[in-house]
Amino acid sequence: MTKILFVDDEASLRLLYSEEFSEEGYEVVTAANCQEATSLLEARDIDLVVLDIQIKQESGLDMLQNIVQNQKDLPVILCSAYNCYKDDFSSWLADAYIVKSSDLGELKQEIARQLARRA
Repeated sequence: MTKILFVDDEASLRLLYSEEFSEEGYEVVTAANCQEATSLLEARDIDLVVLDIQIKQESGLDMLQNIVQNQKDLPVILCSAYNCYKDDFSSWLADAYIVKSSDLGELKQEIARQLARRA
């Protein structure tokens, strides 16, 4: 089963992602911060990461750089409420950039696209 790690500091979004993507047939793993996410990446076989950019006092862009350095074949989708980070060069390391929305259709399509590219 395909495992997706969602990293977001908002508990309600983690719950939404967990329920919605479990129904899509994915195994969903969630993390509330970068340290927790890093531990999960070291301990589990993750197929794709959906990463928020502003995670309380931490930077999802810093985490993205660590993932690219250590697991360069792991697809990462940035999912942020802020469109302005698209202009930040470090966000270009991600495989995709999605602006958060109550409609998860775009995120679902991008996840499917990234997983198909990896297969």
